Amino acid sequence: MPGSVNKFLEPDSYDHIIGDADTGNKVGELRVKPSSILWKPKGAQKWHSASLDEFADWMKGKKLVKK
Repeated sequence: MPGSVNKFLEPDSYDHIIGDADTGNKVGELRVKPSSILWKPKGAQKWHSASLDEFADWMKGKKLVKK
């Protein structure tokens, strides 16, 4: 077969909705990129970068303390 003129591309990032474990209500969003993980709480405009440990604490319901 001849080569294709067009090809399928992978997205630059994947977005996921984070829901409350009890109610299922949206509490934030997670953006997975090849080089980083970003998150933002519900209603926020700004994405935050956090270490995996900080993000795990936030997922467990702990408040993040930014330095």
